[in-house]
Amino acid sequence: MCADLWSFALSTYARPGVEAACLRLQEQGEDVCLLLCGAWLERRGVAHTPERVQALQQIAHPWQVQVVEPLRLVRVQWRGMAQQDAQLASLRERVKTLELEAERTLLARLEARAQAWPINEVVGQNEWLEGLATEAANLDRDALQQLRVVVTNT
Repeated sequence: MCADLWSFALSTYARPGVEAACLRLQEQGEDVCLLLCGAWLERRGVAHTPERVQALQQIAHPWQVQVVEPLRLVRVQWRGMAQQDAQLASLRERVKTLELEAERTLLARLEARAQAWPINEVVGQNEWLEGLATEAANLDRDALQQLRVVVTNT
């Protein structure tokens, strides 16, 4: 089991099918960093409570809206033009790097908030993913299930 959230997120994302599931969830407006944090908390046996969900959402939402999403929007908008313009392609890669760093910073903030929560409080509790996902993601059970499988099989 990965001790830190960043390592967990990287190893989880690299597993077969997870990247596609995360991208589908992201297209539906989900905060994939928040969902990966939920998967990490489930794996660690941290008890799911409404107060803890709210604490994580209060950290994640503003950062996603004000930092990550604007970077992602620029990167996506430049995709087509960057195929024809090497200088823009280079700038786009730098924006992509910034976007990844912004996500890493968010994961660090989420981890810092969750550090005080006891691990191994519960066994087999699978409420974090559904508790952190929006209604749209809860309708896409396949994508959430892909994350769930990784959590339970690592």
